[in-house]
Amino acid sequence: MVWNANLPTINTFQVLDAYDVLDQVMASSRRDGDRLRGAAVVDAPAGNGKTTIAKQFGRDLHRRVCGTQGHLTAEGHQRWPVAFVPLAAGITLKGLNTKILEFYGHPGARKASTSTLGALAVDCVLSCQTKMIIIDDLHFIDFKHRNGMDVSNHLKWLANEMPVTFVYTGVNLTEKRFFDEGLLGEQTAYAQTSRRATRCAVEAFRIDNEAGYRAWTALLRALEKHIVLADAREGMLTDEAREIFRRTQGNINSLTTLLDRACHRAIRSGAETIDRSIIDRVILDNAAEVSAARR
Repeated sequence: MVWNANLPTINTFQVLDAYDVLDQVMASSRRDGDRLRGAAVVDAPAGNGKTTIAKQFGRDLHRRVCGTQGHLTAEGHQRWPVAFVPLAAGITLKGLNTKILEFYGHPGARKASTSTLGALAVDCVLSCQTKMIIIDDLHFIDFKHRNGMDVSNHLKWLANEMPVTFVYTGVNLTEKRFFDEGLLGEQTAYAQTSRRATRCAVEAFRIDNEAGYRAWTALLRALEKHIVLADAREGMLTDEAREIFRRTQGNINSLTTLLDRACHRAIRSGAETIDRSIIDRVILDNAAEVSAARR
């Protein structure tokens, strides 16, 4: 049950497309310290795998850099090529700096004054030779609110001060006006984020054309190979490809939930395989259930 609940990330076309965008954005990280680097924004509806893609890309970069340059810098500091900073609802400027320092385990994260937190965060990044900072759940920031505008401006300051590439993830950031920084009308022309950030969209699967259906069945076929059941068989997922799509609407989060719970039911019932009867008895997240009922 533990194994089936932790299936690996499959390199779908969405993952590969996102990697291509992130690789191109990372090319700007080779610029000298006084030159501005670009940022990437992984923007998509909830449950499409934004955070998973960003984490996996960051993990691969972290291992690659440490594998070639070692785990310590020339000055003896711990090398940490990638930082991951999850945001909380109502995050403030001070809270953002504290989150960064907490990632590095800095003792001043809870003690330093607001005026020095930013400087300490910059010092950590420079000392650990960080190349990428992933800011997760950026949709928690309200860019039309004063605190949200302060955080947005502070992120731009950090991008100027830190020789790193920022990768932001969030739900429907375009609709939340991240790129135009909450500005209205003619003021949107003054939004710097729109020029500095590259949007990386992550789409859900579709099966209304041949290419989309092939991609969907290829994903199911790859996942089949990792499921451990006594009577698992080739085709147990692909045979039900359309029904699984109807239940999940091509949403990767709903798909993994369906497989987790289907494997659980298969083991508990003694069936030890996944078929239509098992799938029909799986209860999914509310969004998937409502959409499936409409279909």
